[in-house]
Amino acid sequence: MKFAGKVVIITGADSGIGQATAEAMAAEGADVAITFHTDEAGAKETARRVEAAGRRAFVTQTDVGDAVSVEALFEGTRTALGVPDYLVANAGKAMSGMPVAQMEEAKLELILRTDLVGPLLCARSFVQARKAAGGGGRLLIIGSVAGHLPTPNSAPYGMAKAGVNSLVRSLSVEVAPDRINVNAIAPGLIATPMTQERLDDPAKRAESMENIPWRRSGEAKEIAGLAVFMLSDAADYVTGQTWIMDGGLTMNWGGA
Repeated sequence: MKFAGKVVIITGADSGIGQATAEAMAAEGADVAITFHTDEAGAKETARRVEAAGRRAFVTQTDVGDAVSVEALFEGTRTALGVPDYLVANAGKAMSGMPVAQMEEAKLELILRTDLVGPLLCARSFVQARKAAGGGGRLLIIGSVAGHLPTPNSAPYGMAKAGVNSLVRSLSVEVAPDRINVNAIAPGLIATPMTQERLDDPAKRAESMENIPWRRSGEAKEIAGLAVFMLSDAADYVTGQTWIMDGGLTMNWGGA
């Protein structure tokens, strides 16, 4: 088992990519700290799956955009499971239908604090924990192809995801002496509760598929599989990178 005896924190692990990654990491031997914002039932289901794999689970409500809440997450994890070896900063919030000229400040603040400041706060606490433990460890942020593509009517979301890519590059250099890997995954259209409305609408689904050369949405377990690789020793020589997994969407965008 790749992660026997190891501890991973996965934010936003109550559904979708976070839940699939928690299940995949547990299958490879990791104990998992699971955070949720509002979906406690989903988080408990994730914990059930982790425990069914024979691993320990710790569930806690966390606001990743709040420093005190993030610190409580790490302290709770240390108490329940031990010092985290890995962090998957997955929690995020989508937005659409809001041109810059009509931007609501409250919405802007929510998106940037959740999707950009959140990963930064989690990264800070993780790096502090790993330095105190003598170094080592792997940090993975789940970003989006929105960090590489234009995002009309959701500019703050694209800004946040582009900022994640920059954070990964900068932080990877800072913590290389401590042998902490820092990378990101940028998924395209993945079938999760966040995207279900679009996939259930025939017209919206057809429009999305037209832009994806692979002509299908991705599955959460596919992103989880890449996450497992990125957290494993097999990816030790990879740091500072954002891996796009999108069925070719970014390759086709300019001609779509």
